Amino acid sequence: MNSPVPADSYALIDVRPVSPALGAEVRGVDLARGVSDAEFAEIRRAFLENQVLFFKEQSTMTPEAQIAFARRFGDLHVHPAAPHLEGMPEVFVIHTHEKSKVANGGGWHSDVSCDDEPPAATMLQIHVLPPSGGDTLFASMYAAWEALSEPMRTMLLGLTARHESEHVYRGRYSDRGVDDTGRKYPEAVHPVVRTHPETGRKALYVNAGFTTRINELTSAESKNTLGFLFKHCADPMFQVRFRWERNDVALWDNRCLQHHALWDYWPNERKGHRVTIKGDRPFLKT
Repeated sequence: MNSPVPADSYALIDVRPVSPALGAEVRGVDLARGVSDAEFAEIRRAFLENQVLFFKEQSTMTPEAQIAFARRFGDLHVHPAAPHLEGMPEVFVIHTHEKSKVANGGGWHSDVSCDDEPPAATMLQIHVLPPSGGDTLFASMYAAWEALSEPMRTMLLGLTARHESEHVYRGRYSDRGVDDTGRKYPEAVHPVVRTHPETGRKALYVNAGFTTRINELTSAESKNTLGFLFKHCADPMFQVRFRWERNDVALWDNRCLQHHALWDYWPNERKGHRVTIKGDRPFLKT
């Protein structure tokens, strides 16, 4: 489970854990105005310790400022399907309104886990909010892994799973002018349990959005095992629920958590900008 860090261990930012499993609010820094190297070092440490950070009391970030901040974590990822700002393929425009067919982030998932090298982290600022609703749920896959029995963990170690995206992305953004005729969407094979490359901790790495099959099991065994794991990963004990305020920024670690953006606000509007940071190929270190 998450180990809350004493507030006085941070000299430059205010970090307030919000759940025993994961998550912390960050205050005392405005990302739109830029951060010093020392402030960034504390943000990075808080990010690895808490899995998802919620930056409060923020100014509106320009796309350039959001890209610049995200690049301090690494190279940026370009989404294989979603619409983006003109001339800025790194900026995924999150926008849901009364005529939308789908809402971004619906259902439990880890962002673009169908890529060979899925994103390490995602950064989202919401600029337009509905009067109520539109919360995002986050669930720790460290906690999900650690809550399994020893026999179940023994069975899962070494298994691999297929992550596919054709069923997720085909035609998904047609109402926003995306023509994906002839486009091939990614699929990949990843370990069912992955080792976080920076913390060294193990996390479950299957999700209901993209994971379709455990390769080493029979079809029936795979279906039933994944069904159990999907339900297990959504246990409220592993979760935090974030209620957005205008210009809040969330920064989450796709390598050790899943999230679910609730679409409970139709026909109202929700809009923001998302930038993702490239990751590397998931691996298991036993």
